[in-house]
Amino acid sequence: MDQELRRLFELHAEVCKTLANPRRLEILHWLRQGEKSVDELAELSGLAKSSLSQHLSLLKQKGLVDSRREGLYVFYRVKNPKILQACDILKEVLWEYLAETQEVMDLLAGEETGGIEE
Repeated sequence: MDQELRRLFELHAEVCKTLANPRRLEILHWLRQGEKSVDELAELSGLAKSSLSQHLSLLKQKGLVDSRREGLYVFYRVKNPKILQACDILKEVLWEYLAETQEVMDLLAGEETGGIEE
């Protein structure tokens, strides 16, 4: 396999690992509404500022968010809106999977009761 392609897969996996944390997905959710200060994100997410800062640092390191300082405050924003589109597509796939799974569960439940609904 081409080395450049292999490296691209490695980088892709690193971004996916970063997004594999529910708290980081939540942070991106809040940032989809626009730039937020660390204080605002802490209030919205319920995370301690120290924990939030670690998540934001990793998101920034992986190029998913950007920051700017204004006096004593640091503001964060999504660096590229396409990352939000990717998250939305994955969420749609999840909902479709859950709906299919529920349909199967409903069918199986119907078979267990002999197909008779109560």
